[in-house]
Parts: sequence; structure tokens; C-alpha cells
Amino acid sequence: MTVTSLRAQENMEDSRWETAVRCIKKYEGWHGPEHHPYVAYGHRIRKGEKFPTRLTESEGDSILRKDLKEMCALFRHLGKDSLLVACLAYQVGPYRLLGYGRMPKSTLIRKLEAGNRDIYADFIRYCHYKGKKIPSIERRRKEEYRLLFMP
Repeated sequence: MTVTSLRAQENMEDSRWETAVRCIKKYEGWHGPEHHPYVAYGHRIRKGEKFPTRLTESEGDSILRKDLKEMCALFRHLGKDSLLVACLAYQVGPYRLLGYGRMPKSTLIRKLEAGNRDIYADFIRYCHYKGKKIPSIERRRKEEYRLLFMP
């Protein structure tokens, strides 16, 4: 691989990362003090974490990027699909995808681990809240898939 092709690949990864960050910001919106225990762009305050009552946009951006990087690390084993699945996990929580206790791994994760990348239907299925299909969440899933899925 040449230096030029390596740079092009790095630029593509950077642009996908920035696309993911913009997409999350667009759909999560800003969470102020009235949304406690959530702050910034949907970060759930964990035990022991302390944040000022008012965060700046740049602080919120840093928190989002740190959280997304942690999610990507959880799904690193999925290779080029790790960013797409990390965006999903940012909203639904990683335990819903990876399973915990008696809850099994999601079909989406099992398919990807088996090498089956035909995941569109499984991916957009994560658009329900309290048992009801939410059109805005479905739009978000479709946009995330369109922007971040790499054939």
C-alpha cells in the first residue's frame, strides 16, 4: 500500500467518524440540566462522575467523542462495522446488543460475528420505545445506515 492510499484511507475513516458525530448530535440534541441524568449530547452520568450545571458546546463535543470512542472499542472485533454498531449502542446501550445475564446477544451482533453483513432489517429494527415504533428513531436508523455502512 502506498503512502497516498494510506492517507486516503485515513481521511475516509476521519470523515466517517465526523459523520457519525454529526449524526448523533443531530438526533440526540442538547441535554441541559432539565434532562438529568443526561448531559451534553445524551451522555448518561455514571456513578462518581461530576459535571458542571452548564456545559459548553465544546465540552459536550468532547464527552460525545469520548463516549463514541469507548463504544467503538467495545465493538472493535466487528472491524469496519464497529462505528455503525457503536452509533446504535450510543442510543440503545451496549448491553442490548451484546447481551447480559439471561439476555442473549442481539441477532445483529450474531450475524456480524458470523460474517453475514446483510443487516439492514436488523439494524433499523431498533426504532421502538416502550413497545411502539417511533418514526423519528426509524429515520435516524436509516440515516445512520446510509451514512456509515461500508459495503
